[in-house]
Amino acid sequence: MYRFFVPVEQIFENTAEIAGDDVNHIKNVLRMGTGGHIMITDGRGTDYHCIIRGIEPDRVLLDIEKKEPVRTELPVQIVLFQALPKADKLELIIQKAVELGAAKIVPVRTKRSVVRLDDKKAEKKRQRWQGIAEAAAKQSGRGIVPEVGKVVSFGEACTQAQELEHCIIPYELYDDMSETAETMSQILQGASIGIFIGPEGGFERGEVEQAMEAGALPVSLGRRILRTETAGLAILSILMFQIEKDYAGEV
Repeated sequence: MYRFFVPVEQIFENTAEIAGDDVNHIKNVLRMGTGGHIMITDGRGTDYHCIIRGIEPDRVLLDIEKKEPVRTELPVQIVLFQALPKADKLELIIQKAVELGAAKIVPVRTKRSVVRLDDKKAEKKRQRWQGIAEAAAKQSGRGIVPEVGKVVSFGEACTQAQELEHCIIPYELYDDMSETAETMSQILQGASIGIFIGPEGGFERGEVEQAMEAGALPVSLGRRILRTETAGLAILSILMFQIEKDYAGEV
């Protein structure tokens, strides 16, 4: 069933309406008409099963059949602090991070980041990245559109990470797998987890130490050196599987 995000102010007791670019998509791409079934979500944890009542030039009118809690969100908030990579790699990272359950992606300037963006360019990029996050959220059936934060310094990222319950930093010079397993077990008990991922050249040692001073725990991703676009997705996959497994056991 096709799924769309709709602002809560466009959802009423038994009806709802879709406006904006999605109207054209429904009419001219999906070629849906009166009587078609679609799903909408308010981005706040509720899904609505709807029937199309009518299609006007600038809106789609819906009747709500039933509503239910979103079942696709992880019970743990995961924030990915991703160092700015080269070219358009961040677009792929954002897309896949959203699919894997991240609640927020924060682009981070680090000492070894090659990409340099002034405030104007950074905001323009962020808007594009947010659009990619929204598209990925729709495709993967998310109940929220994860936020892509503004580009921040490494110090600012550490400050944000301190607001989370747990934080980890995969580091190639750390190879204690048994300690990593213990750390992963501990953080899964929390309500929020931050993940630091470095750029192509990795973090400088001083940055790792700064993150650890802010509360981040070092972990290993194995004996191989992973690319920046692989490392975050690897740790997110591990966390998603374990969280989903544990959560399924509680339901």
